[in-house]
Amino acid sequence: MRIIILGPPGVGKGSEAEILVEQFNIPHISTGHIFRELFQQDSPLGKIAHEYIDRGELVPDDITNQIVRHRLSQPDAQNGFLFDGYPRSIPQAIALDQFLEEKGWQLDAVINIHADDELIVKRIGGRRICENCGRIYHIVNNPPKVENICDTCGGRLIQRDDDNEETVSKRLEIYHRQTEPVIDYYEQSGRVIHADGSQTIEKTNQDIMKALGEHH
Repeated sequence: MRIIILGPPGVGKGSEAEILVEQFNIPHISTGHIFRELFQQDSPLGKIAHEYIDRGELVPDDITNQIVRHRLSQPDAQNGFLFDGYPRSIPQAIALDQFLEEKGWQLDAVINIHADDELIVKRIGGRRICENCGRIYHIVNNPPKVENICDTCGGRLIQRDDDNEETVSKRLEIYHRQTEPVIDYYEQSGRVIHADGSQTIEKTNQDIMKALGEHH
C-alpha cells in the first residue's frame, strides 16, 4: 500500500499515520522526522532545513525532494509506505510522480484530512512531541500515560518552538496557499479520499479505512 496523507498542520495527520502504518505494516515516512534526524546528525542539509523550519517557512523543494528520494531508496520502503507531510507543493508532487514512475510504482490513495483553522490553532497549543523519537501527543486528546514522558521511548515531551499561536497561523496561511493546490492536483486523477479531522482519531480512522476499502 502506497499512501500520501495530507492536511493542515495540527489536523491529526501524525496520529492517523501511526494507526495506518500498523494496519498496513508499512513504514511511516514523515519529512519532519527525516529533518529532525538530519539535525541530530548535524548534517549540512539538516542545518539548511532547520533555518527554514525555525522561521515557520517550508523547506525548499529541491532540498526536500533530494531527501525524499534518498529515503524511498531504503529497503523498508520497497513494498509500500505512508507519506506524511510530503508533497507540500505542486513541484514536489510532480517530482514524486516522476520517481514513482521510474520505480514502476503507483499511489494507492491520497488521504486529505481537513478541519477548521480555529480548531487547529486550539489543538496545536496542546501538542507535545518527544524530543527523542518524535512521537506526537496532545495533552487533552492523546495524552501520554505519564505526564511529559513518552510512552514509546521514555523521552521528555516538549512543545515545539513553532507550535505557538503566531507561528501556527503563519503555517496555516502557507498551507492554504502552497499545499491546498496539491489536493487539487491529485483530485484530477481521482485518487483523493477526504476525511473529517475534527472528529476523534478513531472515528477519522474508521472513515478512512471504509473509504480505502471502497477505493480499491
